[in-house]
Amino acid sequence: MGLDHAATKPHEQLARHLDSRMNAVNGLIRERMASRHAPRIPEVTAHLVEAGGKRLRPMLTLASADLCGYGGVFDVHLAATVEFIHTATLLHDDVVDESRQRRGRPTANLLWDNKSSVLVGDYLFARAFQLMVEPGNLRVLDILSNAAAVIAEGEVLQLSAARDLATDESVYLQVVRGKTAALFSAATEVGGVIAEAPEAHIKALFEYGDALGIAFQIVDDLLDYQGDSSATGKNVGDDFRERKLTLPVIKAIALADDEERTFWSRTIEKGRQEDGDLDRALDLLKKHGALEATRADALEWAAKARAAIETLPDHPVRKMLADIADYVVARVN
Repeated sequence: MGLDHAATKPHEQLARHLDSRMNAVNGLIRERMASRHAPRIPEVTAHLVEAGGKRLRPMLTLASADLCGYGGVFDVHLAATVEFIHTATLLHDDVVDESRQRRGRPTANLLWDNKSSVLVGDYLFARAFQLMVEPGNLRVLDILSNAAAVIAEGEVLQLSAARDLATDESVYLQVVRGKTAALFSAATEVGGVIAEAPEAHIKALFEYGDALGIAFQIVDDLLDYQGDSSATGKNVGDDFRERKLTLPVIKAIALADDEERTFWSRTIEKGRQEDGDLDRALDLLKKHGALEATRADALEWAAKARAAIETLPDHPVRKMLADIADYVVARVN
């Protein structure tokens, strides 16, 4: 039985373990997303923050600090920082991608407008920087501010790489490390840093977050072609319609003949899509085993995440983190 069918999913176990700390994080988020002068800010933020997400990234910060024996209060500030950065990037991403649905609900840019989404995202980034300064730890500030820059860099790289058939798996990995894994690894790394853990433990937490983030994004890209829209909150084929060159397509293009490359060039590079093109794309992905190969890559990164934390202290949280790595890829079993 896959973890998706388990009575209690790993992230739910972790959420229960961290219940009081996560309540503090949620309270701090609500407090800091308020605005006396611009009521639209909490309106837009609440629409996304309270949309039922798993809060995985802030939980990773709390879990890493707990695993390393932290007993202070600033893990809450750092977890809220991570969630604000994540929420800000979602608001910006939905504008860039012209998305209309996230987590099964209309996007903020659809309910309000692009200007509101961009400006509220900017506000949340500013709030995140205020929060990350409060622990008074320069290394924490360096890690999280660098992650914010890397995320933006990854998004800009994706703009040029996502519709270029010359994009290979190494460029894809660079994009993923920027847009997704950078925040995962920062979330876990700062938990160890604030707890003043040994450098070997901090490095292990970073490597866990990096591998988990890569596995998470690969699975997300795979689900776009074979997921259940009611479960994912996305329509199957959205990445294809938005002309995003994700890992399954990159793998299919690498094995394509001339006629198939012409198809991918027309639909992805030139954006001339016709009725039946999505079905054709799915046939090509299956023909070349691209979906199964992508799943194998996700499993490999999840295994790297589990291996990274094997040397960390024996602690209930360590097993929960290992199980989360399994759960991320169980979504495509």
